[in-house]
Amino acid sequence: MNFENYTIRLLSMKDLNNYFHLINDNRKRLKEIFTGTVLETKTIESTKVFMNKILERTKNETYFSYVIVDNSDKKFIGFIDLKHIDNNLGKAELGFYMDEKYAGKGIMTKALNCFCEYCFDEFQFRKLYLRTHPENIATRKLSEKCGFKIEGIIRNDYMTTSGEIIDLIYYGKLRNE
Repeated sequence: MNFENYTIRLLSMKDLNNYFHLINDNRKRLKEIFTGTVLETKTIESTKVFMNKILERTKNETYFSYVIVDNSDKKFIGFIDLKHIDNNLGKAELGFYMDEKYAGKGIMTKALNCFCEYCFDEFQFRKLYLRTHPENIATRKLSEKCGFKIEGIIRNDYMTTSGEIIDLIYYGKLRNE
């Protein structure tokens, strides 16, 4: 998938170093919400083990991880994953983050719109959803800008890396919205 000067593509093992650096450069921002990713990618070797796990899930079509690449320098600037895939209901959850240096420039808005269109076309999903902390104003604004609607707040729905149990706002987007 391409938009402007960026490409969204599946993560592969040849991406090990770039993927590690994307996480490592943003570790502080990601640590509370991307718990598994942060805990399992502390070194290049542990990142390789983690990537093998997620790439195996991709082979089984239960999880898909994508990177957003700046075509001008091939730098990884963001990540989007597709998880909790329910083919019976035709829905899946999205997770995403942007490198801090690229945040606030509208790139993730374009990437998320492009990615949603791809998911509705390629996977024939009827619904995409995402979850975010009520205080994550940037993600809430982005979600609404991309056509997601608040479906509710689920109380005590997620444990952060530090062990805090938090509420999450659920957003959904239907294929024809």
